[in-house]
Amino acid sequence: MRDVFHEQLDAVFGDLATICGQVETAVVQATKALLEADVEVAERVISSDEVIDRARVEVEEKCFELLSLQQPVATDLRVVVAALRMVTELERMGDLSVHVAKIARMRVPEVAVPGEIRPTVARMAEVAGDMVHRVRQIIVDRDVSAAIELGRDDEIMDQLRRASFTQLLGDDWAHGVEAAVDIALLGRYYERIADHAVSIANRVVFVVTGTDPRAVEA
Repeated sequence: MRDVFHEQLDAVFGDLATICGQVETAVVQATKALLEADVEVAERVISSDEVIDRARVEVEEKCFELLSLQQPVATDLRVVVAALRMVTELERMGDLSVHVAKIARMRVPEVAVPGEIRPTVARMAEVAGDMVHRVRQIIVDRDVSAAIELGRDDEIMDQLRRASFTQLLGDDWAHGVEAAVDIALLGRYYERIADHAVSIANRVVFVVTGTDPRAVEA
């Protein structure tokens, strides 16, 4: 019976990895829509979020079934609870990608990102996409070392966010309030995607070791 239970747990983590792959696609495609003013790609990101939402519900149902039928304790309970929290964070990452796509769609036929700040925004998007890609593999492998390293690399995103504010608040900003609000929101969306990736990585560490790395850092 326990072997079957652990197979079901592994299947749940496989589902989490699949959803993470869908989120990565959403981040990449939303960025393409943003930087190329591509309304068709933006619409595709927005409509495909329903797939991620349905997948989250399916994972939750599997976890609740495991809780009710198997009544896990100790380590097994920790894994199930972590999976429930991870799938919620993945769904939020998908929602954030939709927010990026909606800004892109709203500004078409113009590009929402002014030329001089484009490198900063593009780099934020690249870092966010890379972190989602890496956290997918962390989920698959339950790799504690990679998870801890991802948390440390989040500082890159924080630096980019500060750089974007420096550009927005500079005396030479000539694109008005509307563009400034767009860039501030985009920076927040990409930063939150990265934050969620780190949080998921931390949950993997907790699943494997029973220790929350955030508590250790504190």
